Amino acid sequence: MPERKKKRGHLGQGVKRSKTLKVLFVVFFLILLTTVGGTVTYYVMTMDLPGIDALKDYRPSIASRVLAENDELIDEFFLEDRKMVKITDVPKIVQVAFVAAEDSRFYHHQGFDLQSIFRAMFKNVEAGKIVQGGSTITQQVAKLMYLTPERKFIRKFKEAILSYRIDKYLTKDEILSLYLNQIYLGHGTYGIESASIGYFGKSTKDLTLPEAALLAGLPKAPTTYSPFLYFDRAKQRQVYVLTRMKEDGFITKEQMDKAVAAPLKLRPMKPKDKVAAYFVEHVRRYVQEKYGADVLYKEGLTIYTTLNLSAQKAARDALIRGLTEMEERGKDEKGLVQGALYCMDVKTGAIRALVGGRDFSKSEFNRAIQSRRQPGSAFKPLIYTAAFDKGLNPSTRFVDSPIVFPDPSQEDGLWKPKNFDEKFLGPITMRTALVQSRNVVTVKILQDIGIDYATSYAANMGIESPLSRNLSLALGSSGVTLQELVRAYGVLANSGKKVTPYFIRKIVDRTGNVFEETKLISEQVIDPRIAFMTSYVMQDVVESGTGRRVKSIGRPVAGKTGTTNDIRDAWFIGFTPSLITGVWIGFDQEKSLGKHEVGGRAAAPVWLYFMEKALHGTPVETFPVPEGIVFVKVDHKTGRPTQGSGAGTIYECFLDNALPGEKEDDVTEEKEELFR
Repeated sequence: MPERKKKRGHLGQGVKRSKTLKVLFVVFFLILLTTVGGTVTYYVMTMDLPGIDALKDYRPSIASRVLAENDELIDEFFLEDRKMVKITDVPKIVQVAFVAAEDSRFYHHQGFDLQSIFRAMFKNVEAGKIVQGGSTITQQVAKLMYLTPERKFIRKFKEAILSYRIDKYLTKDEILSLYLNQIYLGHGTYGIESASIGYFGKSTKDLTLPEAALLAGLPKAPTTYSPFLYFDRAKQRQVYVLTRMKEDGFITKEQMDKAVAAPLKLRPMKPKDKVAAYFVEHVRRYVQEKYGADVLYKEGLTIYTTLNLSAQKAARDALIRGLTEMEERGKDEKGLVQGALYCMDVKTGAIRALVGGRDFSKSEFNRAIQSRRQPGSAFKPLIYTAAFDKGLNPSTRFVDSPIVFPDPSQEDGLWKPKNFDEKFLGPITMRTALVQSRNVVTVKILQDIGIDYATSYAANMGIESPLSRNLSLALGSSGVTLQELVRAYGVLANSGKKVTPYFIRKIVDRTGNVFEETKLISEQVIDPRIAFMTSYVMQDVVESGTGRRVKSIGRPVAGKTGTTNDIRDAWFIGFTPSLITGVWIGFDQEKSLGKHEVGGRAAAPVWLYFMEKALHGTPVETFPVPEGIVFVKVDHKTGRPTQGSGAGTIYECFLDNALPGEKEDDVTEEKEELFR
């Protein structure tokens, strides 16, 4: 019996040992399976995580800035209003404000913080709702830059892994820099610099402790704690941040109390004054068409323009004033009359002011550049310049008398050009004809020099729109843009040199790489003496002719009015030796402005209001007389040289090789006979 018991005991021990081995094997297998499974699971879950090596060269979307002539900010283009700032330019007090508010153990954990996660979990359980988050600043960077904001366990797991990797790869300053430049802080502002400007009108480097604490309280809920919308809530949140800063040892109790009591001077929250809306849109279209939308809206371009902001404001105000005065004179429909103003530097072609309509928010159509309208009499100086270049001069006389041409388009089959006053003056000089804007004489001048010659001449001066090949061209029947007309007049102002209008000086990207830089393009297209001759006569348009409304400016100005049939378009283009400005007034639907709203009454005042301010404080300039021009005393009516003096005597300009008397400069007997 004992022996059997002994055997049975040995057998029991063997069974136990076998069971133990089996259990150990199972445990080992489970551990192995868990380890392998965990490794596989980890691998599967993290295999789609992005690499972080590009973080050091991270290029976030940055707003492109449009700067004026003096590098003052005009406007910005952006998908996200972000302005980058280096961490070294962010004051320590600003840095620690965000750390205290969002991640007090930022400098101690390795990307994710279990202590904070458990603390937040217990707080949420205690409150019965989510009242505190456990995400670190590094986790927020991972989420902002790589992951979706969905609240799922797998996403949080990935976020923790990615945060750990980021923490190993970047320094704390680099992580904080990414965070401060990426975070959304309300009212369309992304990043600390944009928010600092948006809320306080100052750069980050100038923020005070109270201001830093206010901004640091925004990431949790930018709208809920907006100081513009809910100041009391924003103040409570600011106090919370200051308290956290004190508890973490970043500031003293005295500093906290002082910051809490300090008044906050917020920047007024109002729509930005779009003083140059048409100009900015012109810039936007150009840059987007040339470089693409991604470059324009994301690459932080600095676009240096030619615009003079003070002149631009004066231009906008002048147009509104002129249109308002015009409507007060009897317009039934208020707010429908449109206008445009285009101002250019005579010597360079730089656009100094541009207004394309009375209200960009209601119509983005740029009437200064995109609209082709009949220039009427404003086209005449180009005809006269062509005639002077062909041998005529201001004293040459033509007969202002009725003239008839076959025209199948007319009801009676005849075209009978007439003067605005429907009167005829008989033999008059070309000076008188231009100063008083006589239509019939201009038609006769065009007939004399030839239509093809005149159209080619106008194109040479800068008119790019197609011109009609008939005598109605003399009366400005072919549509042109305000920009074209200003450019062509600019040739007269610039001693015969044609410049290419430009509005962008230079475009630079965020790294300082120059995309483009404008070089002055100037071409001598007509004889300086001929340009002076026309300008000299056009000064008399202002002194005693249809443009005398602007004479009060008190300095030498050459200009010309323009009015079309039925008074649908009113123009005034005028220039000094340095600045040229054109104004157009009219309805978009091309109906009459009213019986008396001619160029001298509707457009010239706008020009005057603008140029008075644009030229204020600048020296008075006279038009330089080129070599080869001589002045001869002549009778104003006949244009003949005279020894007399008095009101009827003027000094007329001539080419030194074509003085009066040396060349026929009177109407022919045949033309005199026609007049009789």
